[in-house]
Amino acid sequence: MLPRKELLEGAPDPASLEPVIAAAEEALRTWTPVWTAFLPADLREQAEQRLGALSELSLHGEGGHPGAERRRLLLQRADSCLEPPTVPTELEGLEISGNFLFDPAEPSDVRAGLRTAGAQAGELGDIWMRGDRGAQAIVTAELAARLQGSTAQVRTVPVELSTRPISELQLPAQRAQKRLTSVEASLRLDALASAGFGMSRSRMAELIRQGVVRLNWTPITSPSRELTAGDRVQLEGRGELLVEEMALTKRDRWRVILVKR
Repeated sequence: MLPRKELLEGAPDPASLEPVIAAAEEALRTWTPVWTAFLPADLREQAEQRLGALSELSLHGEGGHPGAERRRLLLQRADSCLEPPTVPTELEGLEISGNFLFDPAEPSDVRAGLRTAGAQAGELGDIWMRGDRGAQAIVTAELAARLQGSTAQVRTVPVELSTRPISELQLPAQRAQKRLTSVEASLRLDALASAGFGMSRSRMAELIRQGVVRLNWTPITSPSRELTAGDRVQLEGRGELLVEEMALTKRDRWRVILVKR
């Protein structure tokens, strides 16, 4: 058995981490590789930090493409470790087709629509938009089989669902880390996030109020929240923004260095 108390101590969400620990225990007990459900990036990060320190356990994350935010973790004994490519991930692509010209959607809207259609959170990997034509996603093979040929609704838009191999998806471009400098009148979340993610301040404020922007992995709904150095801002489908440095200029404005990754 693993030291659960120590592994869970100080965890922001112990209840979500417990199934990952249980999967690790199963892998160690049975000598059989075990895949977790899809984990959001914050939970995966916690699991990798806490379980990765165990010498008897090997971890490997797989989300269907190199820059995936949501991934499944492959847990196996370190002394009988199989190369990840030899262990099936059982992932498929999902095409979500609809006309979003008059009602633009975000990945969180598509995720909510798929959940209403019967998908479980752990069956859904990354989702990305394809302009006004719909979205694509990476899902478990079991969910793909259930949704094949069915319909759902995303916001006010009816969509058709069809499966396809991941190799046929138009995968998001892998993000390269970039360092940006911006001069702002304040350190408000909407101001810095709009500069870092390259969108209008009004649109960013709207997304924040909708609860789809996270600050240090915690959903936040206040655009006026002031940031400090070291803060991390996450927006699904657009990566993460690190507030690296900030300094007051002679004109009482803020020069901020942001790292987009």
